[in-house]
Amino acid sequence: MALSVGTDAPAFTAKDTNGNTVSLSDFAGKTVVLYFYPKDDTPGCTKQACSFRDNYADYQGKDIVVLGVSRDDEASHQQFTQKFNLPFPLLADTDGAIIKAYDVDGGGYAKRVTYVIDGSGKIIHVDSSVNTSTHASDVLAAIGV
Repeated sequence: MALSVGTDAPAFTAKDTNGNTVSLSDFAGKTVVLYFYPKDDTPGCTKQACSFRDNYADYQGKDIVVLGVSRDDEASHQQFTQKFNLPFPLLADTDGAIIKAYDVDGGGYAKRVTYVIDGSGKIIHVDSSVNTSTHASDVLAAIGV
């Protein structure tokens, strides 16, 4: 069962697409769209990532950070990012620690769930019924941006 709206978002630290260490605390004061997906370069996951890519300009200038999370490693994330020109970082959760903390473990992969976390670290929106084609605009509509 996904975490509930109003819950404190679990802290995390992971490596991103480029090997940089990223922590939730790095984004204090900003809205974070933390989307979990099963696997790089698969049909649904590609649609979802490209939805964020194609709507990324709508996220710019609004203090919103988009982060994708899967169990894939940095090399897989780099290939996926380059192939589809993704303008946002993907986090490598190879040990599944973030996936477990956010209660989206699908048994060796992440379930497709998105959390929106406000600037103070509270979960303000949960989407566990993701439409991969329209997800990025659905998230913006849900948070009223």
